[in-house]
Amino acid sequence: MVITSFVSQGCNGKNNENSSEVDAFVENLISEMTLEEKIGQMTQVDQRYLNDPDDIRKYFLGSLLSGGGSTPPENNPPAWAEMYDGYQQNALSTRLQIPLIYGIDAVHGHNNVLGATIFPHNIGLGCTNNPDLVREVARATAVEVAATGIDWTFAPCVAVPQDIRWGRTYEGFSEDPDIVAELSGASVEGFQSSSLGNSSSILACAKHYIGDGGTTWGTGLDDKIDRGDTQLSEAELREIHLPGYLTALEAGVGSVMASFNSWNDEKLHGHRYLLTDLLKNELSFKGFVVSDWAGIDDIPGDYKNDIANSINAGMDMVMVPGMPEGHSYVEFQQLLKEAVEEELVAQERIDDAVKRILTIKYEMGLFDKPFSDRSLLSQVGSEEHREIARQAVRESSVLLKNDELLPLSKNIVRVHVSGKRANDVGAQCGGWTISWQGDNGDITPGTTVLRAIQNSVSSSTEVTYSMDGSNSEGATAAVVVIGEDPYAEMQGDKETLDLDPDDIAALQRINSAGVPMVVVMLSGRPLIIDDYIKDWSGFIAAWLPGTEAAGITDIIFGDYSPTGKLSYSWPKKTSQLPFNSRTENYDPLLPLGFGLSY
Repeated sequence: MVITSFVSQGCNGKNNENSSEVDAFVENLISEMTLEEKIGQMTQVDQRYLNDPDDIRKYFLGSLLSGGGSTPPENNPPAWAEMYDGYQQNALSTRLQIPLIYGIDAVHGHNNVLGATIFPHNIGLGCTNNPDLVREVARATAVEVAATGIDWTFAPCVAVPQDIRWGRTYEGFSEDPDIVAELSGASVEGFQSSSLGNSSSILACAKHYIGDGGTTWGTGLDDKIDRGDTQLSEAELREIHLPGYLTALEAGVGSVMASFNSWNDEKLHGHRYLLTDLLKNELSFKGFVVSDWAGIDDIPGDYKNDIANSINAGMDMVMVPGMPEGHSYVEFQQLLKEAVEEELVAQERIDDAVKRILTIKYEMGLFDKPFSDRSLLSQVGSEEHREIARQAVRESSVLLKNDELLPLSKNIVRVHVSGKRANDVGAQCGGWTISWQGDNGDITPGTTVLRAIQNSVSSSTEVTYSMDGSNSEGATAAVVVIGEDPYAEMQGDKETLDLDPDDIAALQRINSAGVPMVVVMLSGRPLIIDDYIKDWSGFIAAWLPGTEAAGITDIIFGDYSPTGKLSYSWPKKTSQLPFNSRTENYDPLLPLGFGLSY
């Protein structure tokens, strides 16, 4: 199916009832703004790289963000709210008192915040194929984000990864455009709810527009795949990579993030046809387009031309993080001002960008209620939200093999737990958790697989544990947790997807001891297991489940009959990569849509 056209419901669809009132307010405000004030609204800076908080007022900054690991000095929910309110107070001290909009990568819960509920990454949610659950996960995330004052998440990621060697594969719901389309709209509805003006609603951002999941190995950074070139015809681009945006637009998404990648050698951050002709004109998107992290820097040419080319292509807000190794927001604003004065960028294009941004701010209620709603703070990491996360883990875990070993009895005599990730919350959460790349260990409160097993069995059951598979002799069954260490974009690109040697050694020790084993894999993509799966009596792909591993043990011990189905094809060997259901001579180890139950 080639999708050629779609008309959205306005800048944020169902939230656009009072457009004449909004237009009048925004037009009046723009008429009072200086060029410097307008450019300020188009500038977004990471809070940790502000030279001085007073620069918010001095440079009329319209937006801040917290990138991965950009936290207040004390990382707890009240401190986030305090930080947000302080920055907002600076913005409101400007002549026109235009409030900030503050963005964050809340991609699987409010994942920068210590103690927040961490939900499964999108690869797991794709295996649920349950839009109602995805909507509920996004709604709970929105409440936790709003509690800390922040109004905008850079989610959902609606990538359609076609090569699992890409380190961002786990951010995409599926290799299948239909699954991505079904879940993208649901996610937007969860974040934005019935009205952007609700105190617990946050602005969603469909990303990364467009084709980020289709890049070719060897065209990205360090000759890998991230930020590479998507080499497709327009018909293929629309068929594979556009459907998720169509449902996001239909759900009323208010912002779209441009992608680092190129399409047939032309960078998306400067691509007028895709940003303006397709997205804004053909698809009638009335929200605003934001760049990715210093994304305009990759456009060929000097920095002033990069700025002019990107704004002219349709970029409305530019993420100029301000990090020491990049361009400063002061430089960006000066060069954009020069570009307008030199007629490299038309005043009308500036006004259009600012109108889009201010319209969203107005519809979000920021002019009336600019500060955090601290009555929501008790819901950050609440039991209610952790129960939603547990259900998401149940539904996202996929049973891929069962030689009648599962479910285990809760009265089993002895279960031996093994693997260096069996007692590791960080490994369960993966990248984009507390820090950009994530980390192993007790990085945030949560329940590990080992703890969940201990909590599941009867008092008469013996639970033993070794990281390396040793001392398993005599156990009735073993649960072995294998997988990947945390990673995120760039650092996650990997040409071969072999098992960790430590995991192989643990598996071999338990197999040699003659103990039947259930293998649980924590990973951001399928790994090559063809040489090993024959020795496993049970196999569960749990992906990156987050903080609530009890959802996995609900399956292991039969409290929940598995329903998850693979949202990615599982290859047999490395030589098949790149591999997906569109691959010629499709010959998977496990096909797209596969999943067992009890």
